[in-house]
Amino acid sequence: MEYVTILVVSFLSATVLPLGSEALLLFYAAQETISLIWLWSWATIGNSLGAVTTWILGAYLTRFEGRRWFPVDSKKRVKAEYYFNRYGVWSLLFTWLPIIGDGIALAAGVFRTSLWYFIPLVVLGKAGRYALILWGQHLIYTG
Repeated sequence: MEYVTILVVSFLSATVLPLGSEALLLFYAAQETISLIWLWSWATIGNSLGAVTTWILGAYLTRFEGRRWFPVDSKKRVKAEYYFNRYGVWSLLFTWLPIIGDGIALAAGVFRTSLWYFIPLVVLGKAGRYALILWGQHLIYTG
């Protein structure tokens, strides 16, 4: 049950919802009956799928560009596209960052970044973050 919970919470954390999965990850990691490899795997999968969902949302939202209620005007969109293209697809490694990461994933969808680049870079970044969190907890507990 813990693995399903971390999958769902990690997924929701990578969408535009204001949620975090790190506290739950650390809580479960402290349980002796939990496999850290499986915990890390499910958290990474959930968070990566959440980023893909945000990419899809970004790609879908472009249909409504130009409408009066659309939250981003064309000048801001051009500016955002400039910065996204300036830093390139490598910025996808930072989709794990709070707040900024969701924006990067959304921008990647808006600008139709290929999923062939998006998925591996996002998974690498998110897997690395969860690995560092679990490693840090291990260092703290083993001193």
